[in-house]
Amino acid sequence: MEFIIIGILALISIIVLKFVFEYNKKQLQHIGDDEELDRLAKAYPSNKDICQEYLKKLNNEKVKIEEDEGAQASLYIAITDKILIANIQKSYTRIQTIAHECLHSIQSRKLLLFNFVFSNIYLLYFVVAIILLFFKMLPYKTMFLAIFLILSMIYYMVRVFLENDAMIKARYLAKEYMEEKKISSQEDIEKLVAGFDKINAVGIKCINYHFFMDIMMRLFVLSVLCLLF
Repeated sequence: MEFIIIGILALISIIVLKFVFEYNKKQLQHIGDDEELDRLAKAYPSNKDICQEYLKKLNNEKVKIEEDEGAQASLYIAITDKILIANIQKSYTRIQTIAHECLHSIQSRKLLLFNFVFSNIYLLYFVVAIILLFFKMLPYKTMFLAIFLILSMIYYMVRVFLENDAMIKARYLAKEYMEEKKISSQEDIEKLVAGFDKINAVGIKCINYHFFMDIMMRLFVLSVLCLLF
């Protein structure tokens, strides 16, 4: 009975917070579509050059930079100290996105490495729990669910802090960079920054909710498997 209640509560949490946070995946995917701003951003250097200039401003030029046109998203890989830039050359969002990844590179090394290691342990725990449940080899199911929730809280706290910190600061770093480059007029810079603000207003809420939703979906899956097996 307790697994039914836990599963139902996980689903209710997903639905309620989706409404509260106004999560809309399609809106998030298209929020950066703006032809005028894309045109303004074309005047700026290549993605790699922008990245190098950001890193120089942040006094962190040792970071490796790699462009991958096949990548779906840009990211900073802490374990190899590398920034991977996706195919975002045509979007104005690249100016803020690259700033975001560069800011990740100067965050607490301890937190970054902990996030990398702990995230893999957390996912491994989830996969192993599923396998053990499937083969009816998992004793003390309620205890394992409780442990999973504690691990989820740690995972969520660290991951959300790192993402929020980079997302909030990226807007200011991008604006400062554009003002120093003096490529665009102040009016055009303000237009670009307004575009970043529009993205962040939706994106920060959606990213926070997305991490929470992933955790609750995993909890729901484990609850159903506990009930079945």
